[in-house]
Amino acid sequence: MAIVCPAILAADREIYRQEMERVGGLVDRIQIDLTDGRFAQSPTVSPAEAWWPVGVKADFHLMYEDPLPAVKDILHHQANLIIVHAEAEGSFEQVAQYCRQVGVAVGVALLAHTPAVKIEPALPYIDHVLIFSGNLGSYGGHSDLTLLHKVRDLKAMKPNLEIGWDGGINDRNVRALVDGGVDVLNVGGFIQKAEDPRAALAALQADAR
Repeated sequence: MAIVCPAILAADREIYRQEMERVGGLVDRIQIDLTDGRFAQSPTVSPAEAWWPVGVKADFHLMYEDPLPAVKDILHHQANLIIVHAEAEGSFEQVAQYCRQVGVAVGVALLAHTPAVKIEPALPYIDHVLIFSGNLGSYGGHSDLTLLHKVRDLKAMKPNLEIGWDGGINDRNVRALVDGGVDVLNVGGFIQKAEDPRAALAALQADAR
């Protein structure tokens, strides 16, 4: 069974509170999306403003040109996973080192045009790869199922690698994503914009079994 992981993408603290209250009590793992206003131009709350319910695992997806300062801030929290972009600047080795020192898992996100082979040399230090098929800094987007070849490529390189998918997940494509090898389904708009988020989540979880 794949994990359905609701996403939080909020421009300010009030929207963040609303979104977290909408989904934070429904699951035991969430994804918090943060941007720097440059790599992804849409604004979000800062790492220092992020919070989540006790007992919930929080994955941080950092859409940052230079993620290391944000990583250091987030490591003051008890994050489950920090995901930085393969297309970002700076030293991935430093990001991995800081995370390893405090027992936080390390992930890398790949934009649609970035091949899996780009991160092959770093795979020994990577716990999770996020296949990104959405629009940076916004909910929704098209779920391009042709990108599932990256899942196959990555699993061939590292069979125990956890693979996430972000972008356009709904009740019409979740089964194809799971059958394609995706382990974690990071869902934003389909849950956050639903009249009944609990029912929307349950529908995805049923299809993800």
